[in-house]
Amino acid sequence: MITNPILSGFHPDPSIIRVGEDYYIATSTFEWYPGVRIHHSRDLKNWRIVSHALTRPSQLHMAGNPDSCGVWAPCLSYDKGIFYLIFTDVKSRLGAFKDTHNYMVTATNIEGPWSDPIYLNSSGFDPSLFHDDDGRKWLLNMLWDHRAGRNHFAGILLQEFCTERQMLIGKAKNIFQGTELKYTEGPHLYKHNGYYYLLTAEGGTWHTHAATMARSRSIEGPYEVDPCNPILTSSGDDSLILKKAGHGSLVETQNGEWAMVHLTGRPVNNVNCILGRETAIQRMEWTEDHWLRIAGGGNAPKLTIDEFELPHYPFPSVPAIDYFDKKELDHRWNTLRMPPDSSWLSLTEKAGSLRIYGRESLSSTFSQSMVAQRQQTMNAEVETELEFDPDHFQQMAGLILYYDTSDYVYLRITRDENLGKCLGIVRSFQGNWEEFPESEISIEGTQRCKLKANINNNLVLFSYALDDGEWNTIGKAMDISHLSDEAGGKNNFIRFTGNFLGLCVQDLSGMKKYADFDYFRCEAIEVQLHMDTTPLKASK
Repeated sequence: MITNPILSGFHPDPSIIRVGEDYYIATSTFEWYPGVRIHHSRDLKNWRIVSHALTRPSQLHMAGNPDSCGVWAPCLSYDKGIFYLIFTDVKSRLGAFKDTHNYMVTATNIEGPWSDPIYLNSSGFDPSLFHDDDGRKWLLNMLWDHRAGRNHFAGILLQEFCTERQMLIGKAKNIFQGTELKYTEGPHLYKHNGYYYLLTAEGGTWHTHAATMARSRSIEGPYEVDPCNPILTSSGDDSLILKKAGHGSLVETQNGEWAMVHLTGRPVNNVNCILGRETAIQRMEWTEDHWLRIAGGGNAPKLTIDEFELPHYPFPSVPAIDYFDKKELDHRWNTLRMPPDSSWLSLTEKAGSLRIYGRESLSSTFSQSMVAQRQQTMNAEVETELEFDPDHFQQMAGLILYYDTSDYVYLRITRDENLGKCLGIVRSFQGNWEEFPESEISIEGTQRCKLKANINNNLVLFSYALDDGEWNTIGKAMDISHLSDEAGGKNNFIRFTGNFLGLCVQDLSGMKKYADFDYFRCEAIEVQLHMDTTPLKASK
């Protein structure tokens, strides 16, 4: 069996292709760098990170991009030896307007290097590229209408792309206005059995999310709506483990089987998806009247499906511990908005350690010094050891659970006038900074400090060990439900990423005080620990 999700943790808006016997999925990365994560499989069950498409500032420059902006809904495609990737770099999204710039990059190898981007348009987000069998190429994207009293999701635009001139040509045509579910986005076009099939995401990317289908004999329409829409949704069934199902992408195997990968989410308390929006897969089949359905009937996402008729192709397991003994960070690590560089991160200045120089605060959308990984299991244990000797309270370093600039929980070392070098828990809760004086302890005179976080669904319990001493808990279990899409942050806005587990350093004085991290361990745990859930008292 294949158990969903196939890509756990923050892996939304999947776009899948097959090239020979190889399958690739591209997913959104928003404000996290590098941009557009690409996974590889040969059996549609086992997946590995194979590359990222956007790895340098000449391709993607997100300094200053607000939270949950950046790279939205990439589309991966392949034609005549060339991989094409279409993506949006969203520069703003609050209020009536959305600044959405659409680009194309190409490569002859999925692992890169990928080209610098070609600008396409800015009329809306979720662009995709369709390669017709007559050799013509077509760009699709949703149209954003900012005007009051209008349907902001104003339809799906179609416009031809000229490979010789490397630009859009002709006029854009609105080919589909959507269904009564509204919020029409995420278009993907396919040709099968003489029809053009337009697969869209509708219903909004929350618990009413859905995938809908329409078809036409002509690429420009008119498009006939599937009478059984939506073809995939979790809406209306609270018993489902996989929520938010929608935003799908189709692939046909070399054996003629069909699959849809799609966005989903697994809330820890029936509401909050701390892991973010994930990628699942469903078996699909064509009806006699040439519509697409989930195999076995119904339109609800299945938690498990039969494997496809493909040779089993597992990959080596990824080590739980990173000892920072390589010259570059591996594929698991991410930074905010810009790639790491030697001005603030080094794997060579101290052998076997990750050195991070402190820069701006956790509120910054420009120059944060943080490296982080996706949380991918509901129950996890995260551990690091660091050396850090702060000179004053403006310098901090430690272990962080980070959603965005509004929401995080941080076990950090700093310096206090009374305690000296000290350790304690701070957090931002929907944009409100909170300190917990009862958790603050002096660690004056120590050199090394181990930090650990035990995450059990919506709770986290921190602990520490000084030099070669024993582990001790610090504070009490904290609810981390706010580290989720649904918590809304200070603007009460839907958000699009997921919880990250990371290491960070701040130096608000501008002196770039550094911390050395010896290792980072992150692994799933099966046994849930007993936690004292009496809330800490915050001093704001």
